[in-house]
Parts: sequence; structure tokens; C-alpha cells
Amino acid sequence: MTATGRCDCGLVRYSVHGPLREVYNCHCSRCRRITGHFLAATAAHADDVSFVSDATLKWYAPHETVQYGFCAECGSTLFWRAMNAPEHLSIAAGSLDQPTGLSTTRAWWVAEAADYHERQTGLIEFDYET
Repeated sequence: MTATGRCDCGLVRYSVHGPLREVYNCHCSRCRRITGHFLAATAAHADDVSFVSDATLKWYAPHETVQYGFCAECGSTLFWRAMNAPEHLSIAAGSLDQPTGLSTTRAWWVAEAADYHERQTGLIEFDYET
């Protein structure tokens, strides 16, 4: 199965030609600030992701261990990657074209979740990434 996705303005478009992981919600303070809420992300093997267009894709590295990919034109958060695992690419679930067939199964960094947000029940939760 091939999944496709894009930023809001469409200047960054991608395809995933391989399996997607179920969706995990990350509530860490950095993901909350970058996305404006929490990051709901699936993931794929980096070699399975190809770009149809990526002229406005920019990478923000707030720390030497992590990078966030976004569209420099519309500001859409699209990707997250850990520098110690370059073979994996996390993909913002909201950037995928529907239907995805995915389910949300986990929540990470729940100790840092925003006080205004009631987390989804039934997820496997972790106070911090393990």
C-alpha cells in the first residue's frame, strides 16, 4: 500500500511505499510548542519515503539529537526524526491523505501534557520516552 501526504499549501508532497506504524501522540513540551498542541505521528522507514516536491521543506534542529521538518511557505509541521536513528522518519499523521487506516495506540511524555487537554483514554501511556 502506498500512502501520500502533503503540507497545507501543497509545496511539500511525499509518498510512503512501505508500512506505517500506528499513531503515537507526543506530549513533550517541544512537540507542543512546535505543533501548537501535541504531535500525533506515525512512522516509516526513511528509505520508504520519497518526495514528489520538497523545495520548501526545511529542517529545524532545536537540539543536536532531533530535527523537525516543516514547510517554509505555510508552516505545516510534517516530520520528526531522531539523529541517532536516521533510518526512521516520524510523519505528522494530520499531513497524510485520507483514509489512513491507522489508529492511535500510545501517548508519550504524558507527564508534560498540557493542563488544558484531556488525554484520550485507552492508550498505552509513558511518562517519558523509554
